[in-house]
Amino acid sequence: MKVEPFIELKDIKSIKRMLKDNPRDFLLFVMGINSGLRAQDLLQLRVRDIQDVKIGSRISLKEKKTGKENVLIINHEIKAAADAYLGTTQTEPEHFLFKSRKGKNYPLTTFAVTKYVKTWAAALNLKGNFGAHTLRKTWCFHQRKTYGVSWEVLAKRLNHSSPSITRRYLGIQEEEVEEILLNII
Repeated sequence: MKVEPFIELKDIKSIKRMLKDNPRDFLLFVMGINSGLRAQDLLQLRVRDIQDVKIGSRISLKEKKTGKENVLIINHEIKAAADAYLGTTQTEPEHFLFKSRKGKNYPLTTFAVTKYVKTWAAALNLKGNFGAHTLRKTWCFHQRKTYGVSWEVLAKRLNHSSPSITRRYLGIQEEEVEEILLNII
C-alpha cells in the first residue's frame, strides 16, 4: 500500500514537539526525515555507529533491501537528537540504537515504526495513508519542494535503479502541475 510524505512543515514541527519527551522516537523521526534511508536500514544501526560522531561524519551501511552500499551523513539535527538520546539511556555499544522493548537486544521492527508513524499522524488529525516509508518520502518531498533538489540527484541518493521509481517518491501535487500552466513562454 502506498504511503504519503508529511508535506506540511508545521506538521513536522508538531511531531517533533510531540516526541521531545521520548528521545528514542524523536531520534528515529529525525533520522528518518533527514537521511532518506529506509526505516529497515536505520533500525540496523548500533549504538557504536553513532556514539562519537561529529556533524558531517559518514556512516556506511549496506541496504537490507538492495544489498547496495549507502551512507548516512550526520547533520546538526541528527547529532543533537543522538546526543540527547544517548545521554538518557544506558546502552552498550553493540546494542541496537532503536532497541525494542521486547527485552534482550532486539531492534524495533518496521511494523512497529509504521504503528508509531500512524499514531503521530493521528495525533495531529492528518488524513492520508502513513507508515514507516513516510519518513523516507518526507525527506524526498522536502528535498525537492523546499530545497529544489533535482530528481536525478534524489534518484542517486535513494539508490533507485529506475526514474519511474523515483517519480513515485516526489510527491508532486496536482496544484503544482496546474501552476506551471500559468507560465508564459
